[in-house]
Amino acid sequence: MKKWTVATVRAAKGVEKLGCCTAYDAAFARLADEAGVPIILVGDSMGMNTLGYGTTLPVNMSDTLAATAAVARAAKNAMVVGDMPFGSYQCGDDEAVRNAVAIIKAGADAVKLEGGASVCGLIKRLTTAGIPVLAHVGMMPQSVNAYGGFKKQGKTREAAEQVIADAKAVEEAGAFAVTLECIPAELAAEITAALKIVTVGIGAGPVCDAQWLVMHDMLGLNEKVPSFVKKYADLATIVRGAFASYVNEVKNGKFPQ
Repeated sequence: MKKWTVATVRAAKGVEKLGCCTAYDAAFARLADEAGVPIILVGDSMGMNTLGYGTTLPVNMSDTLAATAAVARAAKNAMVVGDMPFGSYQCGDDEAVRNAVAIIKAGADAVKLEGGASVCGLIKRLTTAGIPVLAHVGMMPQSVNAYGGFKKQGKTREAAEQVIADAKAVEEAGAFAVTLECIPAELAAEITAALKIVTVGIGAGPVCDAQWLVMHDMLGLNEKVPSFVKKYADLATIVRGAFASYVNEVKNGKFPQ
C-alpha cells in the first residue's frame, strides 16, 4: 500500500473516492491502516466516544497530543490528521501556530480546524509554516452552543451561499481539503464541483470526493448514531458477550484451568 500524503490526496479528486474514518488509539489505528483507510482523523469526537463527554468542547491539547501520538505510531500508510480542539486556535494566531506545531510533532501529517473565512488568516500562516490544513465548514461541532444543538446547516439559499463562500475561502487560503458536515447533499455536490481541493463529507450526501465516519458509529460501538451512518459491524454485541463469557467462566471455575 502507498503512503497517503497531501499530494496523493489531492491527486485522488475525480479519480478515486476515499473512505476515511476516525481513530483515537494505536490498536484501532493499526487495524484501519491495515485495511487501507487513506486518512485517519484523530478527531475531537474522542470527547464523546472515548472520554465520556457530551460534546467535543471539553477536549484539550493534552488529550489530542496523547491520542495523536498513539495513532501515528500505529499508522504506517494512512495520513494522520490531528484535530485542533476547541480553545487551541481561538486564542490568537501565535498560540494557534504553537498548538498546531505540537500536533505535528506528536506525529500528525496535517491538522484540522473548523471555520470558514474567519480562520483563513490562520490557515495561511499554518500552510506558510509548512503545516498542511484540512478545513471544516458547514455544521461545526465546536459551535454547538451557538447553534443550540447539532443542527444541519445550509438549508436556506442564504445559508447555503455562506457555506459556499466559506469553502471557497479556505481553498484560497491554502487548505488541501475541506470537511463538509451535515449540509444538504445538493449543496455538497455544488461545492465539490466548484472546488479544486478534496471535499470530505459527513452527513453531506454521496457526491463528495471522500467520506468520514466516526469509528465508534460505523463499528456499532455506540447505541445512538446519526441517521446518515451505516453500521458495518456490531462490535458492541460481540464485546459485551466476550466480557460476559469471561465473567461467567471465572465464576464457574472454567477459567483459568
